[in-house]
Amino acid sequence: MMAGGHLVDMEESAAAPSASPAPAAPATPPVPVVNPFPADGPHAETAKKIKDNLKKVYDPEIPMNIVDLGLIYSIDWTGDDVTVHMTLTSPGCPVAGILAEEVKAAAEKDTGVKNATVDMIWEPAWSPERMSDFAKRQFGYM
Repeated sequence: MMAGGHLVDMEESAAAPSASPAPAAPATPPVPVVNPFPADGPHAETAKKIKDNLKKVYDPEIPMNIVDLGLIYSIDWTGDDVTVHMTLTSPGCPVAGILAEEVKAAAEKDTGVKNATVDMIWEPAWSPERMSDFAKRQFGYM
């Protein structure tokens, strides 16, 4: 029988008292998105240069730069060297090596960085929530 758009088993509903549905399992909270490019502090000027360079690196399968896609997770600094921790939209991306080379070159180009290392990470996994507002608007998420 349909009741309010739902199928109801009349025998079961007549025999069982009305009970509250079981509580849903708690959802895993989203991983907070942290800006990897500090606006102030000792690395602010270099971080801005790196960010500007990385905005010229595009994911070959998606028409958007890797910064606005949210693929850059963090940057660690050791003197004049940096490690760029990044991910891809999919672990099976066939251009991972090429993209890592482009990121390394962009981080070193006219920034004062002597050596950049790219660390591909998969946890937390990339999700559309990591995209900038600009990218979200471009792809219809906003």
